[in-house]
Amino acid sequence: MSQNQLPFEVSLQDLLRNLDDHAEQVFRALESDFLVMPRGDGFVDFEAFADAYTRLHSATAGFQSLDPDRILHAVRRTPMTLVVLRTILGFSPPDWADVAATFTEEDVKPGYVRALDRSIRKAPDHPVAGTELQERRIRALIETACDLLSRPAPQAPEHIHRLDKVDTQGGVASLSKVAAEGVPYASLLYERFLGRPFASHRDSVSELVGGILEDRIADHLDQTGIAFHQTTSAQPIEEWEQLPDFFCPDATAPVVVIEAKMTQDDGTARDKVARVRQLARIRDERERRGEPGFQVIACIAGRGFGVRRTDMKALLRATHGKTFTLSQLDRLAECTQLSRLVGGRGPS
Repeated sequence: MSQNQLPFEVSLQDLLRNLDDHAEQVFRALESDFLVMPRGDGFVDFEAFADAYTRLHSATAGFQSLDPDRILHAVRRTPMTLVVLRTILGFSPPDWADVAATFTEEDVKPGYVRALDRSIRKAPDHPVAGTELQERRIRALIETACDLLSRPAPQAPEHIHRLDKVDTQGGVASLSKVAAEGVPYASLLYERFLGRPFASHRDSVSELVGGILEDRIADHLDQTGIAFHQTTSAQPIEEWEQLPDFFCPDATAPVVVIEAKMTQDDGTARDKVARVRQLARIRDERERRGEPGFQVIACIAGRGFGVRRTDMKALLRATHGKTFTLSQLDRLAECTQLSRLVGGRGPS
């Protein structure tokens, strides 16, 4: 084997003979994208968040008086104030909905609060209380927050109460103290340790992160004129118990199937390798029955795939070496059976 040859450039015999070396090549090629995330259309800049915090701080006299009417007025003027209030609680939108439905008589649905939160983040200047029903639901959220934050967090022996945080554990007293004096750095770091920096934003863009890889594949297929069919999770196709992300040229008589997988977690990576191996089993069963087979291609990204050598070797066996990282996607048509389809029609 040439030292410069990648797994998708060599024969199956050479791949299996030098499997460890080829696995190491993939590890080196993997792009660790965990240090950067897409902003998405719901990312909140610090300036917008700080402005809303100032509005809430003023409406509550430095968090010494939690008056639902004054806070509701602040939310009408600056909708982002509602996101700041949720952040003080430390709740997700569905969490807040569930608690509000318990504390008030208003039927506040998790889906409504999730959509409300996202709409504020996407369009901070757009009014949020346009109807009587919306007004009642937002008031229920605010009244619940005021009730929870006005008193010390309940003691929960052998448990951790969600409000037992440096700024909310003592009710209004701790809120106003933190607002006036700041937070000790050790306390800030401890709560960051418990919550993980950017955790909420990373969760909100998880589908977008995965979509980056699929978009790059679709762009490559478009640019090379290769016909393809991109599947969706809600799209059953007869005789396919598991759908790949792409059929080329179509699902009726595929020449190539492509599975696109991105993960930053090694445990999740094992599950995603298993999906590729299942496609390989379908390929092998078809060939054993004398039916036309297809080539299985894996396109991977994320540091999760760079942890377990056994998983990487299994992935290379299943794809016969046709495993590409994000930086290698421009070689897809050149180094696989997709070359037979170059110049066909566009996506289906």
